[in-house]
Amino acid sequence: MTHLLEKLFIFLLLCALLGLFFSIQWHTEMTDHKEDWLKMQNDRQTILDSICLSKNLTNLKRKLDEHVARQLFVDENYKFIYCEVPKVGCTNWKKIVLLLTLNLSRHAFEVSQDEIHKTNLLKRLSSYPSKQQAKLLNSFTKVMFTRHPLERLVSAYRDKLLHDEPYYRTTVANEIKAMFRKDNNFTGAVTFQEFVNYVVTRSNEYLDVHWKPMFQLCDPCNIHYDILGKYETLGEDVSHTLSRIGVTEIVRYPDSKFYTQRTNKKLTIQYLKKLDWNQMEKLMKLYQPDFSLFNYTFTVEMEMTFSG
Repeated sequence: MTHLLEKLFIFLLLCALLGLFFSIQWHTEMTDHKEDWLKMQNDRQTILDSICLSKNLTNLKRKLDEHVARQLFVDENYKFIYCEVPKVGCTNWKKIVLLLTLNLSRHAFEVSQDEIHKTNLLKRLSSYPSKQQAKLLNSFTKVMFTRHPLERLVSAYRDKLLHDEPYYRTTVANEIKAMFRKDNNFTGAVTFQEFVNYVVTRSNEYLDVHWKPMFQLCDPCNIHYDILGKYETLGEDVSHTLSRIGVTEIVRYPDSKFYTQRTNKKLTIQYLKKLDWNQMEKLMKLYQPDFSLFNYTFTVEMEMTFSG
């Protein structure tokens, strides 16, 4: 009996030691992962600050632009501010802000698209007095997410001009057709070439938010965002953001694997092949600040598309 108890004790001891080993290993991996992510965040912020300074885009004494204030969604419960950049997972982020505002522990998938676009429960920073706006910006965790400018543009075209959204499929589409179709032929969808011509000829201040340059929407040179997320590292950045504001056990951001039809790099290049070099030059000029500030590049594949 004593011999059996000794074996049981040794077995339990080995189990405890193995558990401790794997726990330490897991903790070390998590710590290393967090340090890598923090370094990546620091690199993004350093590049952003450098470009802001070199391009003279910083003016901290200037009053917050009303249009920018409208892009900022506020949750007072968890002291969180999210800047909406359309076509960069913004609908899901607004769902999360709504759940936090209502203090509901739910999956973001449980909030319908229709519900999030029609609700008046979301608070924008523009609804606060200017003094309180400054106070919230100084004390809350501020987040913005970006995406490769040309991929975001293609995504906006596919979503707004090819799908059945009444305003874009009729009002905006007819405006584009009237500008670029000499024969007054309004049949058929707006082509990508027509859409690009429309975007590059519009004044920046009148550009729709779905294709307006990201830096103009969130003004990152004058608002210090605590987290600079990217669509390209969405899962990782979302995880750390939710952890930062302490809500990982309360809400969940939908997994990107559910979106099988989303615009990706390969699809973006297919659309860019439809453009001529003159159109590309105008697009690059329009989105140059986004490329620089958020460290995006004109990829090798894109270069090859227009090299000939």
